[in-house]
Amino acid sequence: MIDTLPFFTSEHRKLAKDVNEFVRLEIEPRANDEGDVEELSRHFVEVLGKAGLLGCSVPLETKLDIRTLCLIREKLAYSSSLADLAFVMQGLGTYAISQASRDHIREFWLTRASGGRAIAAFALTEPDAGSDVAAIQTTAQLDGDAYVINGRKRFISNAGIADFYTVFARTGTREGGRAALSAFVVGAKVQGVAIVERTALMAPHPIGEIHFDNCRVPVENMIGNEGDGFPLAMETLDVFRPSVGAAACGMAHRALDEAIRYASSRKQFGRLLAEHQLIQEKLADMITELDAARLLVYRAAYLKDTGSQRVTREASEAKLFATEAAGRIVDSAVQIHGGSGLVRGSVVERLYRDVRALRIYEGTSEIQKIVIASQLVKETPIDRL
Repeated sequence: MIDTLPFFTSEHRKLAKDVNEFVRLEIEPRANDEGDVEELSRHFVEVLGKAGLLGCSVPLETKLDIRTLCLIREKLAYSSSLADLAFVMQGLGTYAISQASRDHIREFWLTRASGGRAIAAFALTEPDAGSDVAAIQTTAQLDGDAYVINGRKRFISNAGIADFYTVFARTGTREGGRAALSAFVVGAKVQGVAIVERTALMAPHPIGEIHFDNCRVPVENMIGNEGDGFPLAMETLDVFRPSVGAAACGMAHRALDEAIRYASSRKQFGRLLAEHQLIQEKLADMITELDAARLLVYRAAYLKDTGSQRVTREASEAKLFATEAAGRIVDSAVQIHGGSGLVRGSVVERLYRDVRALRIYEGTSEIQKIVIASQLVKETPIDRL
């Protein structure tokens, strides 16, 4: 489907074909494996690293190419949401480090993350601070040559398997009582870091809760300067947000393919399902929404890659529409399958569980609407109205 879009170079198109082959050989054979999720996540990080694909998520020396990031996420999510997670978490967990860490810290962790030899995590969310990032209560207090971190982080992907975390903590208080946030690189084996819960979600996902108890982190492990945490967190989400829409497109594309395959082989009332007008209506809605979602996703990625300073509104539009559309497309695929779509382990049943989280993480659909509207008002001069 990439051949129908105007946003790509010949290198992007070649990459898409190469990733398709990689997914066919390395990911699809284990796509339905829901046994040991942590072991499988480690496996996916390893094979992605060996294939050189993690370098497209972890910016070593140059900025990320967002179209490449989105293409790979779409291809991986078509097959396995867990493989997609393994890929993107290496980027989310290292982006702030790549932008603002000291050179030796950056080189140490990014080299290992891009090669699949170290697993990254992004520790932002807390029990009482989700979408409201500035409400973070985890603290980091300067004590000599180290910061002492105390607090809890919840719903942290890769908790328990990560080798290091990018941790956001309160280092002060701004006017109005809002947190002054700072970011730190924290090794998983540092004293005072404990995984207190592995959280079971509706779809397999290595995720859990982390407790920091008087965890001492060297001053040099701060990312940027004191107070840089909030802009670093927002920049990370701004960069990666379109790629959530790309993952949604991958899942939706797989659901559509499965629906077409089933409707073209299953007969009811003497005719193939695909010959019934109401099924045709569903298929028409599914492909139209998928095409629209991909246009929004790759528009945002293209704008970022070609020099736009901020694509906040475009990125939020892409995530909002693509994730909501993917939910509808997957639901329609289950409906077309009828009872077969409810069978545990079927592709569309798995997609039904996998796709739901996309409307929540990295900013809920409701938050995206607030972002879109606020950006729209800022971008529209009053004298033009």
